[in-house]
Amino acid sequence: MWSNKKPDSPQQQPQSSVVPEPRTNLTPKPAPATWEGETNMSTDAMRPMGATSDRASARLGASLHVKGEISGNEDLQIDGTVEGLVNLEDRKLTVGAAAKVTADVVAREVVVYGSVKGNLRARDRIEIKKDGSVVGDLTTARIMIEDGAYFKGAIEIEKTTESASHKDKEKDVERSAFARAASGPTVAQKSS
Repeated sequence: MWSNKKPDSPQQQPQSSVVPEPRTNLTPKPAPATWEGETNMSTDAMRPMGATSDRASARLGASLHVKGEISGNEDLQIDGTVEGLVNLEDRKLTVGAAAKVTADVVAREVVVYGSVKGNLRARDRIEIKKDGSVVGDLTTARIMIEDGAYFKGAIEIEKTTESASHKDKEKDVERSAFARAASGPTVAQKSS
């Protein structure tokens, strides 16, 4: 029969054969970074926005001011002030509503909600949203400018790589047809 009584002496208590392993790889946690006595740092500039495993994303916060060249291999949202050059050839650049960018931009895609002064070159497309403002020349395959947006500059539409390869195929067909015609008579069949 089972009893709900607790053992009276330590000799009656069951002994455990499990021995905890000693901790040998302990590293102390770093203290929060301080700068001139301030311990609360914002991590907005480092927080990924909608990052997925195949597409990394970064953000420059509203309080950041950057002068110089920004280049990288991840999507970027700018909410602060940038002066210089932004080079994200295969990625997307989003200029936030409060952002002020005075820079030339090279990216796969550019979406402007804020203010940009500089030339934009996007391999895929450029979008200027209703409250966006762009002063500079645009070079892209596709463009969208919403009602209410401000734009001053020139637009150059580049052919996409798909249409360029299609034209190359058409030229090859024309060349082969010309080569056959030059080589002698051919019999053409008409289908109904």
